[in-house]
Parts: sequence; C-alpha cells; structure tokens
Amino acid sequence: MSFNKFPPKQRYNPDDGPVYLYGLHTVRAALDNKNRIKKALLATPNAMMRLRETGEIGKVPVTETTPKELDRLLGEDAVHQGVALEVDPVGRFGLDDISPLKLVVVLDQITDPHNVGAILRTSCAFGADAVITTARHSPRETGVMAKSASGALDMVPMIEVRNLGDALEKLKSRGMLVLGFDSEAEERLQPREGDQPLVIVLGAEGKGLRQRTRELCDEMVKLDMPGPIKSLNVSNAAAIALFAATAGRNS
Repeated sequence: MSFNKFPPKQRYNPDDGPVYLYGLHTVRAALDNKNRIKKALLATPNAMMRLRETGEIGKVPVTETTPKELDRLLGEDAVHQGVALEVDPVGRFGLDDISPLKLVVVLDQITDPHNVGAILRTSCAFGADAVITTARHSPRETGVMAKSASGALDMVPMIEVRNLGDALEKLKSRGMLVLGFDSEAEERLQPREGDQPLVIVLGAEGKGLRQRTRELCDEMVKLDMPGPIKSLNVSNAAAIALFAATAGRNS
C-alpha cells in the first residue's frame, strides 16, 4: 500500500478560514484602526519598507515572506502587493452606537463581496456615517471585500441588523428620509437641498429590493440615465446615487 509522503498543502479558503487582509492601502487602514485586532503581519522587505513610510506598524508580530509564499497562501488572483495581515473581523455596530446619522447606506441582501467592498469605498468618499447590512444574506468579511473597499472597511462603521424593516422604521423615527432605488421606479432621483438626513437603500442585482423594504421607503426613485441601458452594477449605481442625492446639500 503506497501513500504520498508529501501531500499537497490545503488551499486557503477565505470563506471559512482566518481573515487575511491584503494590499498596501487596505493593510495600512487596518493597522491604523485602534479597534481592529491584528494577529500577524506577513510582508516582503519592500512592502514592509513602504508600510513604515506611511505610519507605525505597532505591536503586531511580523514575518518576512516572499511574493510566491503570499500567492500560495492567498491565491494567485489576490493583488497583495507583498503584504497580508491576519485579523479578527472588524467590529460591527448597532444603530444606537452612532450619532448623529446624516447619511446612511443600506444594503438589502447584497451578497457579492466585490460589490459590498466597492460600495463601502464610495460611501466613505461621500462621507456616509454608516453602512447597514443584514445578518443573513450578506458576505463574510474577506480579503476580497477589504481589497475592493481600499481601506474603507476600517473607516466606515458597519451596522449589522437582524430585521431590516425594524431598522428602517427606527431610522425614519430619527427623522431620516428613506430613498429606495429601483430602475423600474416611476420617479427620477432629484438632488436634495438642505440637510435632511438621508438613507440610500440598494437591493441585490436581479432581485432588487424586497417587498417589505419597498413599503418602508418614503420614496422609490430611479437614476436618470438617457442611454439604452437603464440598469447598472449595484456598486456603480451606488456611486451615482450618492452623488446625485447629496449634490444639493450644504455639507
């Protein structure tokens, strides 16, 4: 009976293994986040030099590595730039933890980590106070999400709720105007003047917003797009929606 004395190493699975963040911007943002638990930093000498140029490393244990070793750990598709940071998932907040709330982005069962990461990045750029996701049907924090967010995962508070309807009701009770986005809506999005707090609600591609979510929106609107294509990738739609909805605000 024969057996392989040197079985292949098991490939890292980001969906159930440790959380590795990678890429210089992403890792720097995590290192700067005092609330983030950092377990191990793996970096090439060049990447370590570039990280030290942008800030402190802190007390996280550091291991020198090579690009090939990082490719083997993270997968060849991971654009790691020579650095990976093992962390605990970022702490999630509750609705009562953040005040005031002037601009909130709500994701109704958007599951693609690329899209969630890109929306986080856009939300950060537009000064959103928080991004709300559901406890179910939302992606686990992974390096893919963090890389797409380009550091925003450690800059914009993530609020996780069990019941999205209850969360929307609570936001409305705090004086926020809830705008739901749907390419089939009758009304076009108009810039909002003044400083009324806004909630931007986006649904999953294909399914869109759930019926209960629609019912709780103060307005259902669509983006004004004159071309023949009337729907966009949800992360692109988020960028346009945030720009259009906040264009008339004073701050």
